Formats: sequence, C-alpha cells, structure tokens
Amino acid sequence: MKTRSITLVLAMAISLGNLCAQEVGLQFYSLRNQFKKDVPGTLELINSWGITKCEGGGTYGLPMGKFQAMLKKNNLDVVSVGASFEDLAKDPAKVIANAKAFDAKFVMCAWIPHDGDSFTIEDTKNATEVFNKAGKLMKEEGITLTYHAHGYEFRPYEDGTLFDYMAKNAKDFAFEMDVYWVHHGGEDPVGLLNKYPEKFVLLHLKDMQHGVKGNHTGHEDVETNVVLGTGQVDIAGVVKRAKELGYVKYMFIEDECSRVVQQVPKSLEYLESLEE
Repeated sequence: MKTRSITLVLAMAISLGNLCAQEVGLQFYSLRNQFKKDVPGTLELINSWGITKCEGGGTYGLPMGKFQAMLKKNNLDVVSVGASFEDLAKDPAKVIANAKAFDAKFVMCAWIPHDGDSFTIEDTKNATEVFNKAGKLMKEEGITLTYHAHGYEFRPYEDGTLFDYMAKNAKDFAFEMDVYWVHHGGEDPVGLLNKYPEKFVLLHLKDMQHGVKGNHTGHEDVETNVVLGTGQVDIAGVVKRAKELGYVKYMFIEDECSRVVQQVPKSLEYLESLEE
C-alpha cells in the first residue's frame, strides 16, 4: 500500500472514531460479489478502510466459529444482522439466535413481500403487526428490531403515507433509514428524521446519481449508487441532523454498484471532510 493510502486510512480511522455515538460502519451487502470470491480477503479490505462496525448476518458458507475468528482477526464487529420478513413472522426465535451468535444488538428487515408494484394498507398493517410481535420478543433479549423502508411505503394514505401509519403504530420496533430509498420514494430524509426523531436508530448512507427520478417501486439500477456527497441526496444534512438528534447509533455505508471498492474510500474521505 502506498504511503498516501496509509495516511488516508489512518486519517479516516481517526475521523470515524470522532463520530462517537453515531459510528460509521459498512453494510456487508456492498461487497457481496467480493465475498463470493474471497471471504478472508474481503474482511481484510474492510479492515484496511479503518471500519470496525458492520451490518451483516450470514457467514458466506463458513462455520460460524471460523467466520467469527476472521472477524476478530480484522477487528470487525457485526452489530446489526439482517432478517427476512418470513423468519420474523414464522420463526423469530431463529432470528434472535442468529443475532445472539454475533452478539448483535440490532436486527434489520429490508423488504416486506407484496404483489408486484402494489403495496397496500393491508400489507402495511400486517407488517406492522409482525414487526411489533417479533420486536417485543427481541426487546426481552436486549435486541432492537428495525425496519428498513424501501420506498414503496411512501405511497399516499389518508393525510400522509403508508410509512406514517407504520411509524405511528410502531410500538416494539424502530427503523433504519436508507437515505437513498427515502429520497427515491419522494420523501426528504432530513425532514423524516425531524418528524420521527426517536424512531430512527440506524442509517444506510447511500447517494443517488443526479438525474435519477424516483418512484414507489422500491427498485432502481444499482449503478446509480455514487460516492457520498456527489449525488442528489443531502448526505451532509442527514449526518449533521442525525448527530444533533442523538438517536442514531450506527451509520452504515451501503454502496451496491460495481465500483464499490473504488467508491467506499472516497465516501469515507467525504465523511471525514464533514468533521473539519
């Protein structure tokens, strides 16, 4: 590694530490293609970026013990794990066991099954009930269940949106805000933080290429993910407001595009610049 790269990594690591309560981490899904080819090398890559907190949930086909040893070797903590809606509805004990295996205090669900591009109030009410039931069980184990809205929840409903219904009826679960999908769904991420300040405990930091027009499908070309601070999402405003409010525990960079290995260091450098 060149001297400049080493200096950059050290600077980014110091900056990440300065974020204190809102620690910057990485969603493992960003490197899904890299993990398929080289699990140890991918974990080493994350470590080289100065990141220590991650969101994941799987072991990429490795025994749990072996994967955990690799995490420890690279000073990585999986603090949040993913869970399917189906498992939350039918087998929450399985989800809790997986979270405990990683010693993770957060569980996130990123998708509610629904018919094509149609997401209704019935879907919303059913999901809210599932999340409250599973979330209550997790609370008893010291784990917080979060739902990661994906854009289709911002369809109009009564005097607000379907998301408003879910947020107002979320008694035993919280939310993870993916700023890309909130923006894509037609909402203002900073405005949503202000509207429900205590509801958001995790963030996905993801920026959207200029010119992309959002909708309520929850789908978009992953190549529209760009370096943080270079797209149309107000990343600086979100980070600033999240820090001010103090409820967000972790901010995970999620970059799903094919340029992820080149983009993540640049995104970290951008986040570092916000501390200056």
